[in-house]
Amino acid sequence: MYPETVILEEQGLRDGLQSETTLLPTAKKVELIHRLMEAGLKRIQVGSFVNPKLVPQMADTATVFAAVQQRPDVSLNALVLNTKGVERAIEAGFTHIAASISASDTHSRKNANKSLQEAMNEFENMVRTAKAAGMCVRGGLQCAFGCRYEGKIPVQRVIDLCKRHLDLGIDEIALADSTGMGNPRQMEDLMGEIVAMAGNIPVMLHLHDTEGKGLANLIAAMRVGVRHFDTAFGGLGGCPFIKGATGNIATEDTVYMLEEMGVRTGIDIAAIVNIAREMETILGKKLPGKIKNVLSTEK
Repeated sequence: MYPETVILEEQGLRDGLQSETTLLPTAKKVELIHRLMEAGLKRIQVGSFVNPKLVPQMADTATVFAAVQQRPDVSLNALVLNTKGVERAIEAGFTHIAASISASDTHSRKNANKSLQEAMNEFENMVRTAKAAGMCVRGGLQCAFGCRYEGKIPVQRVIDLCKRHLDLGIDEIALADSTGMGNPRQMEDLMGEIVAMAGNIPVMLHLHDTEGKGLANLIAAMRVGVRHFDTAFGGLGGCPFIKGATGNIATEDTVYMLEEMGVRTGIDIAAIVNIAREMETILGKKLPGKIKNVLSTEK
């Protein structure tokens, strides 16, 4: 029922920081990426190529990537929301991007200034541009399990959009519970169908813990074959264009739970706890992750 191992992608440096008002210095971001690598993370989202005026935290993504001492066993990627973002990622030297659109028309207009249909057309251009450059493309759907503006998202719409993504030749597919509205039964039903549809294409799940169901949703998805999950140290995160949005499931909480279940992650939980605690000091606030409050990291 449960796998022996799962793969976690650390998104604290992108999703985790994008809404924060405290700007993290470039050198600090690079240091954190190196520490995450040492802690055993094999996939890290470095940042995003979006409008720096709207999301100033991501303005230095190319500079951060250039300064990282890369390792062959670690995949670094960046989020892009339009073709210009893909071109910027190519210029920066990325070989792996996450190209994402929203399953909600209202959220799409707020987040990308495009209707759902316009976003899908743009997505096709993004994939073509990335593939022409030899990039690995993770195709994503935001708000796949609910929207604060529109409410429930029709399941058939999500399935149809995923099929269109797959037909374009993406290398990985990811669904995001951007609003944290999803529930375990919904995860089992929809993710089971997506896993079957995707075949040999890796299926990923991006979970927010807005309503406190994040880890329960992870377990439900794991039961139907999902083996890749996004997390963020400390439970950082949230979209500036989703009302009431809170953070991702915390990397350290996820690792702790999975390891207790006998599901290996290969991640040093003490190292992640130390990063989460340090970020609380840097940002000047308590982060929502739980295990860092009770786990001793003393050797």
